[in-house]
Amino acid sequence: MWVKAPNINCTHGFSTREGGVSAGAFQSLNLGGSEDEAQNILKNRSLALAELGLKLDDLCNLKQVHGVEVKNAIIGQQEGDALVTNEPGLILAVSAADCFPILFFDEENVVVAAAHAGWRGTAARLVEKTIDAMLKLGAEVDHIKVAIGQGICKTHFEVGPEVTEEFRQEGFPEQFLSDNKIDLAGCNRFVLLDNGIHKQNIWTMNRCTFDPEFFSHRRDKGHTGRMWGVISLK
Repeated sequence: MWVKAPNINCTHGFSTREGGVSAGAFQSLNLGGSEDEAQNILKNRSLALAELGLKLDDLCNLKQVHGVEVKNAIIGQQEGDALVTNEPGLILAVSAADCFPILFFDEENVVVAAAHAGWRGTAARLVEKTIDAMLKLGAEVDHIKVAIGQGICKTHFEVGPEVTEEFRQEGFPEQFLSDNKIDLAGCNRFVLLDNGIHKQNIWTMNRCTFDPEFFSHRRDKGHTGRMWGVISLK
């Protein structure tokens, strides 16, 4: 149900598609989208959060728009693509089905964040803006640890030349952009390092959402479920 990062020492996880009640294309732990039965999504969310010792009443999530806006977390839904807080008890959740869920934790200064990085957010350096938002709440770059969850791998993420050119214009190295295929995990790691996050403080799951354990929007031609990246100062 949950994959956890060894470098994040607070309540957190990246969900798989296993352990829920949904059927068909959404089997079984679908945590979002608009095609599955609403009661199934709600039940799945309750089951998944309970596995982490969390309650749905404390959920902070997003209407994600593939942008770069970072919101201070409040209970309920906001529009944006990343959440940040230093408030204990709040649950920060980002949704994904090829885009990368990325979790941040400064244990020393007690600040957490969660970001949803698709190709647009990656190209626009959403993780940099997330770090900046953490610093405003008292975090320090030296203490921030980051976990990059499952997402579409370079092998399966072929794009048009205009997309790779956009990444070039934003200063991403060619090693991430060859043959009109983009290594989004590598690009986000590059931005993290460029912003002073220590190499030893970054963990990457290195799992592709084309694997059957996960939901994938591209693999399933848009008819699929959603996974979450979750973090909380419980």
